[in-house]
Amino acid sequence: MKAINVQRESWKSILKRHGPLLLPAAHDALSARIIERAAFKAYQIGGFALAGAAHAIPDVGIDDFGEKVSLVRHIINASPLPVLVDADDGYGDAKSVTRTVREYEAMGVSAIFIEDQQAPKKCGHMQGKKVIDQKSMTHKIEAACAARESSDFFILARTDAIEPNGLRDALKRGQAYLDVGADGIYFEGPTDRKQLEKIGKEFGKLPLAVSVLEGGGKTPWLPPAEFFQLGFSMILYPTSILFPMTKVLERAANDVKNGREMRQSEAVDMNRFEEIISLKFWAQMENKYPVR
Repeated sequence: MKAINVQRESWKSILKRHGPLLLPAAHDALSARIIERAAFKAYQIGGFALAGAAHAIPDVGIDDFGEKVSLVRHIINASPLPVLVDADDGYGDAKSVTRTVREYEAMGVSAIFIEDQQAPKKCGHMQGKKVIDQKSMTHKIEAACAARESSDFFILARTDAIEPNGLRDALKRGQAYLDVGADGIYFEGPTDRKQLEKIGKEFGKLPLAVSVLEGGGKTPWLPPAEFFQLGFSMILYPTSILFPMTKVLERAANDVKNGREMRQSEAVDMNRFEEIISLKFWAQMENKYPVR
């Protein structure tokens, strides 16, 4: 088991070595550990999954930086993998953006994304979003770039302008955000392959991200190789672990309520769970350094 303050591979480096970069969302420390054990190269901590799993609330701007930062710390301590963290809209003006960048970078986060939604923000695949003006968002990105200590700390600028303003405005914003220092661009909510092709044609030679919200999102599911061919180097999966897990929790709760024995074929046993949570390591510590 590696130390908490492990040196993670930089986001830029891992992007160069792996394509496309598949980024499932970890909603807690256990899911981060399982993602690592499944041999992913990196992962994300998304606001949708975090709000739903930690607080049982929707991703509509109810939880803020102060609530999320401690949860993020617990999650990244469970895995040495490079991690991309959802920083929402930066939680305010340039002051808030600066604090967000400084704290996440100091914590060991590899990358963040900041979106151009107007507060109160909401999940990028929900209806009724509004975006701030382009100039205001460029100022947030400039503040984020100025706040980081190392250029290895990756700043991904997300635009949610497709739904409220159309693809043309979103493409214009993407270029503007790159021009002021963003390391990559993230287009939220393309609704069909034609839009994906247009985005990839214009930005495919740069670090380019999209999210696929399985189970109800706007963007169509495509095989990762197809996204990569279209130019997308980062594919975020906000619900692909969260939604199946929720179904299992519902079924398990109903089984207990109705007096049914745990379905062992659909569960880990004690030995497997102890392996996942590294019991052997902690037992070795206890035996090697006994305290009486």
